[in-house]
Amino acid sequence: MTEAIIVALITGGMSLLGAYLANRRSRILMEYKIDQLTLQVSKHNSLIERTYELERRASLTEEKIKVINHRIDDLEEMKP
Repeated sequence: MTEAIIVALITGGMSLLGAYLANRRSRILMEYKIDQLTLQVSKHNSLIERTYELERRASLTEEKIKVINHRIDDLEEMKP
């Protein structure tokens, strides 16, 4: 009877240890994946910010070109 209890305790302890180690490894892997995902999101956000800045600059450049063209047209109209 005592042998059965000892075997049951050893088996339970080993099962508990196995579950603990599996959960620990799973948590470490999950943290790694979250870190990688965070890095990718950061890169994506940086790309989006740069794209918005380029679009803003392109819009300003287009507006400047329109103004310059109007000024050229006005100067050409002033020619005798």
